[in-house]
Amino acid sequence: MIVIMPSKAPILFPAQTLLMTALGERLRDARLRRGFSAATVCARADISRPTLTKVEAGNAAVTLGTYLQVLRVLGLEQDLSLLAADDVVGRRLQDAQLPRRKRVARQPKEPT
Repeated sequence: MIVIMPSKAPILFPAQTLLMTALGERLRDARLRRGFSAATVCARADISRPTLTKVEAGNAAVTLGTYLQVLRVLGLEQDLSLLAADDVVGRRLQDAQLPRRKRVARQPKEPT
């Protein structure tokens, strides 16, 4: 498997950098809890040791596919399906743009 990494990491806001760093730490903690060595995860995910180091540091230059491979090795790939699963803001915006049903004007009743 050939993985082509971007030439440089995207520029992130500080809050996003903290999120990425926290993700890397959680992945490292999950690896250690399972008793997997770095070499084992690298072999099973088909990535290099420097790439795993970048993943565990939360480096934004690492591809999402690489993060997914590490999640798979750790048995956490289903956690990815939780991302943006509950899009409250998006649903409110969508509901606000739904067309309103137009009422038909009543026809005057004919005298009987």
